[in-house]
This record gives sequence, structure tokens and C-alpha cells, in this order.
Amino acid sequence: MVTIGRSLLEVAETVEEEVKNTGLGLAFPVNISLNSDAAHDTPSPSDERVFAEGDMVKLDIGVHCDGYIADTAMTIDLGNQPLLVEASLSARDRAIEAVKPGISIGEIGGIVQNEIESRGFKPVANLTGHGLARYTLHMGPNVPNVRMNGGMQLVPDMVVAIEPFATTGTGHVSDRSRIEIYKQIEKKPVRMPAARKILQSIGDNNGLPFARRHLPVPKPDLALRALCREGILYPFPVLGDCAGSHISQSEHTLIVTEDGCIITTA
Repeated sequence: MVTIGRSLLEVAETVEEEVKNTGLGLAFPVNISLNSDAAHDTPSPSDERVFAEGDMVKLDIGVHCDGYIADTAMTIDLGNQPLLVEASLSARDRAIEAVKPGISIGEIGGIVQNEIESRGFKPVANLTGHGLARYTLHMGPNVPNVRMNGGMQLVPDMVVAIEPFATTGTGHVSDRSRIEIYKQIEKKPVRMPAARKILQSIGDNNGLPFARRHLPVPKPDLALRALCREGILYPFPVLGDCAGSHISQSEHTLIVTEDGCIITTA
């Protein structure tokens, strides 16, 4: 579906509907991040954006079964930068090949960095892979995309996502002003009717992220800001590198075994 002229909103809604049709749940809203943006973008309720020639499209999908999460991502190149796509993909695969009990997250970061830099790009240093647990999308260990000394060692039964990002830019992402994704981090009574309605609508999420377009409130922005100020919701701004840059992403979730790992998103 990710083709020139296609609606981002249509793709997101179709993917999310496909997940629900399986009887499983969304671990987070479908992320569709373009070009210099790396993560946390998803269409707004009335998003009019369409894919354009030259776009570097990151599609990040999370599915859960009774809270147990599979998190995966891929890059679709609508331009002509196959080496950039290959950089994050190869970094992911070489890192996964090295996974076994006793390997440190620092060693994994070095493998990712070497694969990306050998193709002339930079790893995004302030984005990482991550551990997962039941209804917990991000937890330790944070698996770096650059080499570091030591760090936690992987052990059997640990669930981690290996998630390299390769960029033509600075190798560092920062917050954009755009925010479409939130999660609940606290439970408190609220007085604003729209805020109460939002909290009621996300009550079954068990703390997993949701999108603004998922809410039953026609104009939720005021209530969302109030809930963030109260520390009830946590916002996820879009993360991006410098203007004009392009980023690729690749991700698999895996379970560490006694002699390697099982990839759950292959």
C-alpha cells in the first residue's frame, strides 16, 4: 500500500484494522515516519498527507497477545537510496546473528555501528533497541546503536527488540512540535468532562500508547494538554534529524535462548 499518491491515514487505518481482525491488540499506534523523521509519527484524525516520490518511509508496527508484545519495523524507499535501507537492515541482521547469552549490549551496539558506518552513514546514537515485558513496550536493557564499553549482558528468556536507525544527517534526533501519540502513566481523578471521556476510552490499554485519532472526543487537544500537565498522560513528540536528511529503520523482536535467539517477528 505504501505507494506514491497513497494516503498515510488510509495505510495506518488499514494496518490497524488488519491487526484487530486477527483478534490481537495494537501494542501502539502504527508509526509512519517520513524522511528526516525517525519515530513517533502517526496520522492525525484528518491527515491529508500522501506518499511522494523520494520519500523514505518507516513503518513501525506493534501487536500484542494478552499483553505480550511483538514490535517490528521496516523501511520502504520511494526514491533511490537502496544503500541507506540496506544499512539499517544489515545492522539488524548482523546484530541478531550475534545474540546469545553473555553478549553485552555494548558489543551489539558496536556491530550495528560498524554495519551502518561501513556504508557511509551514521547510526542514530540517541535511539536504541529495548527490552519488552507484558504490557510494557520499552524497558531495560536499552540496546544501543553505537559501540560502548560493557553494559548489561543478555540472558536466556530475555525479550529484546533490535532496532537500528541509519541516517544521512547528524546521527542525533530531537523533538519536533508534532505530537499524535500518548500513553497513560498515572491514575488521578479529573474534572474536565472531555478528559474523563479520554481516560474512559483508553482504560483497556493497560498503559500502552494510543493515537489522538483513536479518541472519541472531536476536539481533544485542550483535554490532552491538561492531562499531560497533571502528569496523567505522557506525550511522544515526533523525533527527527536535521532538515533534508533521510533515515532508515529496521527492527525485530526476539527471545534470547540458551544458544542464540528466536525471532518472533520474522
